[in-house]
Amino acid sequence: MESRTPSESKTVLTDLVLPSETNPLNNLFGGELLARMDRAASIAARRHSRRIVVTASVNHVAFNKTIALGSVVTVEAKISRAFKTSMEIYIDVWIEDRESGICSKANEAIYTFVAVNEQGQPVPVPPVTPETDNEKERYDGALRRKQLSLVLAGKMQPNDATELKALFT
Repeated sequence: MESRTPSESKTVLTDLVLPSETNPLNNLFGGELLARMDRAASIAARRHSRRIVVTASVNHVAFNKTIALGSVVTVEAKISRAFKTSMEIYIDVWIEDRESGICSKANEAIYTFVAVNEQGQPVPVPPVTPETDNEKERYDGALRRKQLSLVLAGKMQPNDATELKALFT
């Protein structure tokens, strides 16, 4: 299976925050942002695998800045690493200043998707070849994040998490 780069999966969704999507403080509902991130991550995973994909987990979400009513929000997703049948998708959320047009990072998330066949059974996915320094950093961190998730879920013994252990020895 031929390797693919993160840029081949890059997905960018841009939209306005409308009144029906806000809480009583006129900020975007967290659940609405999660749905937008899930859609972008799903497209990125599908672009990488060229298969049906399903959300396996939401590994990390950081709501660092509120997103106000009327804001222009851009959700950018791309694969950071592929494993046997799963893919880690890293998502950056940007808000655009209404007057200057300058974009600043508001939030980020990491999702895991699994590629499946028409019967819903997991299928292999292509490996990832990172190109930029940022892609290489996210690629390297993905294995440690996966091992941590497996240890916390009781699916891996801590002593077997070699990449994770290396951080502490």
